[in-house]
Amino acid sequence: MPGIDRRGLLRAGSAAAFAAALPVRSLAAAAQAAPLELDASRPGRPLKSGHLRMGTGEGPGGTLGIDNLSLTRDGKPWLPIMGEFHFTRFPAEYWDEELAKMKAAGVGVIASYVIWNHIELEPSRLDWTGTRDLRRFVTLCARHGLLFFLRPGPWCHAEVRFGGIPDWVVSATHPRSNDPAYMAEVSRFWRAMAGQIDGLLWKQGGPVIGMQVENEYNLSGPGQGRAHIAALKGLAREIGIDVPLYTVTGWDRTVYPRGEVVPVHGGYPDEPWSASTDRLPPKENYLFRFDSRVSGDLGAQTRAKGRGDADDDMEDTPFLGAEYGGGVPVMYRRRPLIAPADIAAAVLTQLGSGVNLLGYYMFHGGSNPLAHGRALEETQRSGGYNDVPVIGYDFQAPIGQYGLPGPAHAALRPLHYLIDSHGAALSPMQVHAPAVQPRDKADLATLRWSVRSAGGSGFLFVNNHVRQYPTPGHPGTQFTVRLPGGPVTLPSAPVTIPSGASFAWPIGLDLDGLRLAWATAQPVTRLEDGEGPIHVLAATIADDVELAIDGASLQGGPAGFRRDGAGRWIGQVRAGPERLLRFVTAQGAAVRLLVLDRASAGQTWVGTFGGKRRLILTDADVMFTGGELELRQRGNRDFAFAMIPPEPGMTADAALTRHGGHNGARVSGPLAASVEARQIRPAGEAPAPVIGGPAKTVLQPLPETWKAAATWEFTLSPALLPEGGDAFLEIACKGDILRLHDGMDLLDDTFWDGQLWRIGLKRFAGRLGRPWRLSIMPLRVDAPIYLDDKARAALPAAGQVATLDSLRVVPEHRLRVRPPRP
Repeated sequence: MPGIDRRGLLRAGSAAAFAAALPVRSLAAAAQAAPLELDASRPGRPLKSGHLRMGTGEGPGGTLGIDNLSLTRDGKPWLPIMGEFHFTRFPAEYWDEELAKMKAAGVGVIASYVIWNHIELEPSRLDWTGTRDLRRFVTLCARHGLLFFLRPGPWCHAEVRFGGIPDWVVSATHPRSNDPAYMAEVSRFWRAMAGQIDGLLWKQGGPVIGMQVENEYNLSGPGQGRAHIAALKGLAREIGIDVPLYTVTGWDRTVYPRGEVVPVHGGYPDEPWSASTDRLPPKENYLFRFDSRVSGDLGAQTRAKGRGDADDDMEDTPFLGAEYGGGVPVMYRRRPLIAPADIAAAVLTQLGSGVNLLGYYMFHGGSNPLAHGRALEETQRSGGYNDVPVIGYDFQAPIGQYGLPGPAHAALRPLHYLIDSHGAALSPMQVHAPAVQPRDKADLATLRWSVRSAGGSGFLFVNNHVRQYPTPGHPGTQFTVRLPGGPVTLPSAPVTIPSGASFAWPIGLDLDGLRLAWATAQPVTRLEDGEGPIHVLAATIADDVELAIDGASLQGGPAGFRRDGAGRWIGQVRAGPERLLRFVTAQGAAVRLLVLDRASAGQTWVGTFGGKRRLILTDADVMFTGGELELRQRGNRDFAFAMIPPEPGMTADAALTRHGGHNGARVSGPLAASVEARQIRPAGEAPAPVIGGPAKTVLQPLPETWKAAATWEFTLSPALLPEGGDAFLEIACKGDILRLHDGMDLLDDTFWDGQLWRIGLKRFAGRLGRPWRLSIMPLRVDAPIYLDDKARAALPAAGQVATLDSLRVVPEHRLRVRPPRP
């Protein structure tokens, strides 16, 4: 029977707490309306295999494959999570801990461009050392149990000058074609790269599982089009890059030789590359996809008129993603601010549309390197479509430019853990559309939903969030899903789908012999201790959750639950981290359900501690390394966390206190400190906006206009940096472009977008104690630049602005937790 498991992990400390934890009926029935209907009874696409000409899938780690429905691992459907992290954009001495952060977020595959002009800093000289050491980066991925996906261009885009092709190759050849001179240069680059990963391919026991050929390729003409993609793949095979999967990007009318490569897809919550200075219309990323996988404008630098190949390839290829935006970059003319829900809702919608490889660009931000002091960023004046910062490439990613997990990180983790635990079941499930769908992406009134199912099991996906556009709540909502075994109507009484909600509910989900007919909660993960499995779910639309259990999978009727006409036991449970419910299956095995409230879901981390899979609930950031646990947080020296299952004998590098299921510790270290800055130059008159470039939009000001920048000088004491840790310089200001210098060395830059500018200091430890300069180019309020409403509201009504409001340094504190020694 369900109730608080007194022998379990999370104990109710009093009779009142025990009573509060008992199932309660609190799903308010709204006005009765006809259920929304969807027919999932018909079979989906038939399985087709052996028709895609990929590389060697067998290796010491098992067999990787692909059919028309999904990727496979050892013959079983496989749904990995892939995150982009550019090794050349992050200091090599910190790669190890950054990869640990990505793994803790639920990422299992690291993708990276190998950006040619980051490697070749001068003609014909390739440098694979330091931050360009591809071999070391891939080896570290393997050490963390992470797979690696190679994206070597040769044209990458990546907001880099000439898409990453070195200047001298651009000027001496016909790039992105089968021009012999160009292909000879590509061969030279790729052959050297192949040497870097030799021994690390999947077939050799390494982590390299795939290669993307070119990027956003939609060119046609002699030596271009499908023939060029075929030539590049042929070159890769010739030089020994033999991998289980070869891909191309499938958007913006991409062309490719079908069967030789597989398209991957993407979509972003905004378009900073757009020429518009207004709020954009609703993005199609928030609409479930049933007839096409190709999103709209993803920022390709070339334009094509013909139909791309990806939509015609849907019957033969699975729905794979590579560039679902973990954020967006700031560009000079457009500086959108992305909320966590903007990303999480779009990603869930793509999963509910059938995505079977969830790939992010970017998942980890970075910094653009310089080539002997020469900038390598994309600019309109160099022929690119965008102006981006010289150094800053934060991307508002789940893990930012300096390795700091952002708000989107917490919003995405529960979904990643669901995929990790239930991806094998979800991957073969095919997508079904509801009877009533939105007319188009601008229809905000019709509820957006889909079902992925196989047989009598499935997931019901709902998205009621659209970036920058309020969506209505939907009271009186029920869903009727027609499965092969008959219809299921859920929940048992109508509920309200709130504005902004996005979630996945299980239908007919087997939980170690306990069949969950449905739940108004989203599955998170599976844990286990000496008493058996614990399945974790998280509340979605309210912290009162309905659970419906197939009566045939239970011994007896659970107390507090009622039985419906179909033999299901239905109960309402108040969610919370102490709500551990115990059931006994028809086979006599104990299965427990832990239903987290919505706030706790955002504190959730899952990883291995002491050789066992654990759930950690904390506001701190978490890494799991070497069987231990490391928590990090800014400013606050007091740590608090819960661990499920608990580990009574664990120790830490500070005294642990325990209260019920919660643990606490206070660490030593510096406190946050304000920094005094001295203005050494007032702002001059901001340069007049100049319109031009390929986008015919406002251009970033020329270097000689920087004489108008207001400038401040300040010095940071080395004592502000915790020993072995990091600290963050937080700059609150207003202006157009922000630049930070140490002498003549540009340390970082960004375009002002209304947010705090945070700069990690540990990589600059050797520069602390010296005077730094902050320069702020004045922003003309009438400049044709898009800013979100929040940022625009902070500006004066007219004129220009270049102000420094505050500077402070916030230390990052760390707590290392160790399991008991054997």
